Amino acid sequence: MIELGPEGPEDLWEVEALYDLCFAPGREALSSYRLRDGVAPVAGLCLVAREDGVVAGAIRYWPVRVGTDAALLLGPVAVHPTHQGEGLGGWLIRESLARARALGWSRVMLVGDAPYYRRFGFARLEGVDMPPPTNPARVLGLALEPGAWDGVSGAVTRAAS
Repeated sequence: MIELGPEGPEDLWEVEALYDLCFAPGREALSSYRLRDGVAPVAGLCLVAREDGVVAGAIRYWPVRVGTDAALLLGPVAVHPTHQGEGLGGWLIRESLARARALGWSRVMLVGDAPYYRRFGFARLEGVDMPPPTNPARVLGLALEPGAWDGVSGAVTRAAS
């Protein structure tokens, strides 16, 4: 049985190994990683799924600014290849979004594939500029409260640490 819980300091290396396994070499060179440098993830939203004590999936969130407005940056989210196709990634996303809403966050963004993330309510963000070389078509957002993205635009920058 898979159990979901908050990521703790003791999970760091196992979660990083999962991300290394699931993503291409050089993942830390992506522009989204520049937004994470020197900024702590949002602890209450970083989750780990374990089966028999072994990490099967993980998700992290980071605080960012879009212009002058606060937002969450979702990512990375990964599922071990032995558990892909079981709905674990969707569970991690839905559960963490529910927790973000409960914690009072109003908007979430990510860089990802629109056809996959559309099922969770994400849509392309216009006027939100991720650091280059991000493809603008992959910059997606979700309002956790009605209208949360209305009028929000500008450069995405690191939150103050």
